[in-house]
Amino acid sequence: MYIPAWQGLTLRSFLARPSKQVLPFPFGAPHRTSFHTARSAIYHLFKKLVESGRRKVLAPDYHMGNELRALRAAGAQVELYPIGHDGRPDLDEVSRRCSQGADVLFTIHYAGWAQPIAELRKICDQQGLILVEDCALALFSDIREQPLGSFGDYAVFCLYKTLPVLDGGLLVQNRDPFVELLHVPLQPIGRVFELGRAAELWMERRRSQAPHVGAVLSAAKRGIGALLNRLKVERVPVGDVGFNETQTSFAMSSWSYHLLARLECAAIRPQRRKNFTMLAELLAASGIAPWLDLKPGVCPLFYPLLVKDKPVAAATLRRRGVIATELWNEGDPLSACHEGAGARFLRRHVLELPIHQDIGEDQIRYLAQQVANLNIALELQSEEPVIRAGAQNASAGRSTNRAVPVAVSS
Repeated sequence: MYIPAWQGLTLRSFLARPSKQVLPFPFGAPHRTSFHTARSAIYHLFKKLVESGRRKVLAPDYHMGNELRALRAAGAQVELYPIGHDGRPDLDEVSRRCSQGADVLFTIHYAGWAQPIAELRKICDQQGLILVEDCALALFSDIREQPLGSFGDYAVFCLYKTLPVLDGGLLVQNRDPFVELLHVPLQPIGRVFELGRAAELWMERRRSQAPHVGAVLSAAKRGIGALLNRLKVERVPVGDVGFNETQTSFAMSSWSYHLLARLECAAIRPQRRKNFTMLAELLAASGIAPWLDLKPGVCPLFYPLLVKDKPVAAATLRRRGVIATELWNEGDPLSACHEGAGARFLRRHVLELPIHQDIGEDQIRYLAQQVANLNIALELQSEEPVIRAGAQNASAGRSTNRAVPVAVSS
């Protein structure tokens, strides 16, 4: 069994007829600009915000790192606010820090779950701050049918984390749009990237269907990549590969536009929710309680599992064909000393389990069985805070003593 971390591509993806479905928000937003990556969108947005006098930015201490590097490269002064063990900020603390001269509040919706965005919007309105939503992990999530990314003055999305496309970062300007950002002169990404990325996604999909054949193809692809490196062929990457200011002016691939026009987006969130729910139920039957409850409107990017030893858990699952991702082990190095206990806890213990739309029921059962048999879930320790928001979850935490149950309300 092989379960890839991300959704893949098939030849049918390219050959399909254009979909008759209207693409949902953010694709229909009137003021939007597409970039190669979301970090490029963040960089260009904050260049304009800094030029307009909005220099001081409050950002969460639990972050990937690339987004803060983009902020600093754009000239912003970054200060952190703490994120708790439940993945949410203390609103009183956010309000206090906003009142100390901040210009912009930057919030990140983790793995598809919404931050208390209505409350953050109110704080910004009361204190005159710009609100920027980072929806890189939250495409197609909403709160009471209002999509995430529509609450802030500006929002940024990462398309390839949720959709079977090669790349794509989308900037949406909901209020006071910068006209210059609607007409940014961007360079084409080039065929080398498109061919390499398409082959990678096709091989991952093929490997999930025929593991042995896919493994041979993946090995061949790595050999080609090594050859290109020796020939010093420049390729512009995607993913968690750092921030490079010289690569911020690339456009989204023309092949990604082609694939977007052929997607049936309406089926993506239901399938991800179905996979998440099935995995949660199977793990609960083994005594492993969920960290996050699947609230209405959430389009889960992955199943966040709290584990005892993240590198060991990821490596052990990988040997069994499950490509689990170690989420954000480190953030921005310039901000590391300012991170709070909540961020440090999440960096140590949150592991991504794949539940994307390409995964079938047999794979979900296999995944649940591996997690249960390997005993990798975080055991409840007296020194670790436990946050419960319902009697059912609290009861599960007391009886199983296997995982830290944390419920997040919408």
